[in-house]
Amino acid sequence: MTMDPAVAYWIAAPGHGELRPETLPEPAADEVIVQTHYSGVSRGTESLVFAGAVPESQWQHMRAPFQAGKFPAPVKYGYASVGQVIGGALALRDQWVFCLYPHQTRYVVPASAVQILPSGVPPERAVLAANMETAVNAIWDAQVLTGDEVRVIGAGSVGLLTAWLASRIAGCSVQLIDTQARRAQVAQQLGLDFALPGEARGQADVVIHASGSPEGLALALSLAGFEACITELSWYGNRQVSLELGGAFHSQRLTLRSSQVGTVASPQRPRWSHARRLALALTLLRDNALDVLINSSGRFTDLPADMPRLAQRAGDVIMHRVCYD
Repeated sequence: MTMDPAVAYWIAAPGHGELRPETLPEPAADEVIVQTHYSGVSRGTESLVFAGAVPESQWQHMRAPFQAGKFPAPVKYGYASVGQVIGGALALRDQWVFCLYPHQTRYVVPASAVQILPSGVPPERAVLAANMETAVNAIWDAQVLTGDEVRVIGAGSVGLLTAWLASRIAGCSVQLIDTQARRAQVAQQLGLDFALPGEARGQADVVIHASGSPEGLALALSLAGFEACITELSWYGNRQVSLELGGAFHSQRLTLRSSQVGTVASPQRPRWSHARRLALALTLLRDNALDVLINSSGRFTDLPADMPRLAQRAGDVIMHRVCYD
């Protein structure tokens, strides 16, 4: 069996993307061919990759599961692909699946690398799965407990999903904080309390930072109550971050903890695999209200032109869905 060439999106040089043909191998017995219908652009990480801002010290750690090429470029990067199995392992034939694969029209991967979409999760929404997985891991890392006062700073896709998950823990009072007042409408549609930075309530039990800005992290420190923990989800790439730790950081005995989806959070690590966590993330996407997070879409063939706009830090886009049909 000889496959026709597929087409993939590559970052050819920092700030410049292009479409390239990809020759696919014949699938082995334990592999599948996936025809892509949708993929999602994870703006935070993919913007840094697009700009060539991955520090050399993190080149290996930041590799996507099926990345091709090397940082800074040329590199084929991405991890939110949704499609149908059109060949390979018979048990998966015709199934709708999610895979942590870059933006590409068709690809061959091990059958173990795909997750069948649960009933009630439409393929169009499943592009949120990778970000939902990050949010799940954040809730675990932050150890949100029943009745906690929770503040989530940053109303991007990960911040919104994290706040949404926290609001479903019994007794928790959750406030989502962002500098963009227009995000209040999105928060309202998800049933979340929203505040601008100057209106945020302090003395929180748990603070989760996902704004990607040093100012947001400074705000996180100021909102934390005595001996509270601030969980940092933002990844800054090669930017330097300065914090004033001479104020309440010591007197309040605060803790600053990192969270990164590449490793399962330590409280769950003995029992949870990456595959189990991703399967959970997919089931959590059954709520129709989450469609509000996908507020931009475009054709795959337009992705080289769309990516510079999507990489702008102050953009309106929460999640951009790439359509292949």
